[in-house]
Amino acid sequence: MATAAFNLALINPSTFILPKSPNPTKLRVCTLRCSSATTNAVPGLSERPWKTSDARLVLEDGSIWRAKSFGATGTQVGEVVFNTSLTGYQEILTDPSYAGQFVLMTNPHIGNTGVNFDDEESRQCFLGGLVIRSISISTSNWRCAETLGDYLAERNIMGIYDVDTRAITRRLRQDGSLVGVLSTEESKTDEELLEMSRSWDIVGVDLISGVSCKEPYEWVDKTNSEWEFNYSGRDGEAFHVVAYDFGIKHNILRRLASHGCKITVVPSTWPASEILKRKPDGVLFSNGPGDPSAVPYAVETVKEILGKVPVFGICMGHQLLGQALGGKTFKMKFGHHGGNHPVHNLRSGHVEISAQNHNYAVDPASLPEGVEVTHVNLNDGSCAGLAYPAQNIMSLQYHPEASPGPRDSDYAFGEFIKLMKKVKVNA
Repeated sequence: MATAAFNLALINPSTFILPKSPNPTKLRVCTLRCSSATTNAVPGLSERPWKTSDARLVLEDGSIWRAKSFGATGTQVGEVVFNTSLTGYQEILTDPSYAGQFVLMTNPHIGNTGVNFDDEESRQCFLGGLVIRSISISTSNWRCAETLGDYLAERNIMGIYDVDTRAITRRLRQDGSLVGVLSTEESKTDEELLEMSRSWDIVGVDLISGVSCKEPYEWVDKTNSEWEFNYSGRDGEAFHVVAYDFGIKHNILRRLASHGCKITVVPSTWPASEILKRKPDGVLFSNGPGDPSAVPYAVETVKEILGKVPVFGICMGHQLLGQALGGKTFKMKFGHHGGNHPVHNLRSGHVEISAQNHNYAVDPASLPEGVEVTHVNLNDGSCAGLAYPAQNIMSLQYHPEASPGPRDSDYAFGEFIKLMKKVKVNA
């Protein structure tokens, strides 16, 4: 690396502007000489010891955002959404509902707690990439097993930082969710990346099949005792629940198990007839990624089960229930993503702070008579929960298990238990 020495000479001392002094005879005039010289590079010293911009995020609106990369390298396309959670980035990374998306964290500082092997919400990371403002250069958590950058690199997930996430968030709020391309490949031009973003679409794509399990399995793990927080309303009676895996989070299963349920998890394509042969006490339709209209086979499965056993739908499961009941779903402008969304429980009158992650919603005006809207999102008035007592149906358009997020809505699992118990007693 070349270094330069500068020597400035002030030929005319009068160019100095000095403050007035009560004793001007003590003033001193200094001479500063300036010259430039080039020296040889110091052996072994990197030309730039700091990381420079080596990545681009190109959005379909034509904007190009220079950034620095961490995690995996390459080129990836996805829908950009922003998440307002302050913590819990590892749970967000492993939430299958983010398949096909780049998650932009509005909280500027990410990575300071590293990652561990206890907070995984699925078997792998399904999202397309992570966009953050500042990555922590150190980790300080007693459970930390490795850094965020190493974690993403091992799982082939791209990440970028040192980008203006506030400006991108404002753009997404104004224009709606945008398709973007992340790339660390200098050989690809901006025009090529822009064309990639404009030729890709997430609407109408079946993303559930790529995140669902392939074979049925039994789930037995409960919430770890050190994280358990709700023992009320349990009488020891066990209920058999079949959970459809549309991209299910582990903490949903843990909460059901903690409430005494025996759980069988089945793939998204599992026939309803096979489920009914098992004579379960209830069926859970889980969260999952993408457009509910892109998975008509799942809607048909829900239709075949409705009225046969009590059902509980969460997020994608809520949307599929809405369609199965004859309602319509629509794509939201930029969706709900974060652990701080206020929801009004119309039955109790309480306001819950909820964890949410969805880009689609049910149109309550399209639902048939008898279907009750039980929860409303207070940010935009969208439908956040449904009930149809005539067919023992309940659903939420957010995550009662949180992880990450507040625990205000954990009672929903207890309500599902009560619903199954009522039907069992009356059978």
